[in-house]
Amino acid sequence: MGIRRIRVLSAGVLALTALATAAQGPGPRAGDVVVPVQEVVRPATVALGGTVVPYKEVTLAAQLPGRVVFLAGEEGDGFDKGARLARLDDKELRGRWQAAQAALRDADVALHNAGVQYNLELYSPQRSSPGQFGGMGMPSLMDQFITRPMGSMMGQSSPYVERHADLYGRGTQIEQAKNARSRAEAELRQLRAKFRDIESIAPFDGVITKKFVEEGDPVQPGQPLLEFADTAYLQVQVEVPARLMTHRVQKGMEARARLDVGDWEGPVRVAQIFPIADPERHTVRVKFDLHPEAPGGAGMYAEVMFPDIRAGARQVLVIPTAAIVQRGSLPMVEIEMGEGQRQLKIVRLGECYGPDHKTVLSGLRPGDTVYVNPERDDRRCQGGGRQPPVPGPQRGPVTVPRY
Repeated sequence: MGIRRIRVLSAGVLALTALATAAQGPGPRAGDVVVPVQEVVRPATVALGGTVVPYKEVTLAAQLPGRVVFLAGEEGDGFDKGARLARLDDKELRGRWQAAQAALRDADVALHNAGVQYNLELYSPQRSSPGQFGGMGMPSLMDQFITRPMGSMMGQSSPYVERHADLYGRGTQIEQAKNARSRAEAELRQLRAKFRDIESIAPFDGVITKKFVEEGDPVQPGQPLLEFADTAYLQVQVEVPARLMTHRVQKGMEARARLDVGDWEGPVRVAQIFPIADPERHTVRVKFDLHPEAPGGAGMYAEVMFPDIRAGARQVLVIPTAAIVQRGSLPMVEIEMGEGQRQLKIVRLGECYGPDHKTVLSGLRPGDTVYVNPERDDRRCQGGGRQPPVPGPQRGPVTVPRY
C-alpha cells in the first residue's frame, strides 16, 4: 500500500512538472499582453462561513389532534398570503359543536322557565294560596286564618322571611340558568376558534420548503406539518466572533460575500444584529441582505468577508482575471521568465477586486509579470465588483425593495 501511494504521488508530481515545462515556449502568442502584478492596500478582512437563509420562514404545526385530510402542494409550490396550506379532519369538532348548541338551547329554556316561576311567586305566592295546605276546605281555612297567624304571634314562623326565601330561591334559578347559558356560549366560542385551528393558512407569499406529513397521517398538537418560507429575497446568516463586533459594525454596513454557485461574489449589507451573544461559542449572529442578482437558494454555503478592524490594513497582490488559466480545478497563470520564456504556475486566489481583478493569496511575488489575454473574459467576477468599502454604515448597491 505504501509503495502504491508513493507511485501515485510521483506520477502527480511528474504530470505537473510536464505541464509547467510544456507551457514554456518562445515569445507571447498573438493577443497576449504582459502585465505586472499589482500590489494594493486593502482593509483586513476575515472570511466567515455562513448559510443562505430565507427572508421569512415559519413552521406550521398542528394545533389539534386529528387526521390530515388536505395538503395544498409539494415542496417548491408557491402560494399567496392567505392561501390554505393544510387542513385536519373536523368530524369530532362538528359533533361537539352540535352538543354545545343543544346545551345553549336547554339553557335558554331553563332561563325562560325560571323567569316565569319567579313572576308566579312574585304575583301569586304559593304559601298564601289555599291549595298549599292539606285537608278539606275547612281545615285548610283554619290553618290559613288561625294556625299560621297564631304561630307568627308566638314567634314560631315569619311570613316575611318565608316570602323573601321563596323569592330568593326563584331568583337563584334564574342566575343558574344564566350561568348555564354563558357556559354554552363560551363553549361555542372555543369551538369556533378551534375550527380556525384545523386549517393552516399562509402568513405571507412564499413556497413550501419541506413537508413532514402526508394526507391521511394522524397528528397530535404541536406536531410539525410543513415549513413555509419567503425565498424571493435571501439573507446570509453568519456567526461573527465577539472580538470582531465593535461599535463600527452597525446595521447598513457593507461587506463582500462569496457563494459556491457559479463562483459568485458580490456585496451584502448588514440587515440585523442580534443583541445577545451565544454564551457557549461567544459569537454574535448577524444577518446580511443578499444581492438580488445572487444565484443559488436557501441552505447553501456562503462566505462573508467581514472587516477585521483591529488588524488594520494589509498589502495584497492583484492580477487581472483575464490572466487566469483554468486547468481542471486548479487556477494557474503564465509568468514571464525572461528572454521570451513563460511558465505556467499554480496560484491560490482570493476575493474579487473590482469586476476585472482578483487578489492572489499565494503563488506569486511582487515584481512578477503575467501574460493576459484580453479576449479571455470568462474569468470575470460575477455579481458586480467594486472594491470593498471602508467598514462603517454605508449606502451600497444592495437594493432590496421589501427591506
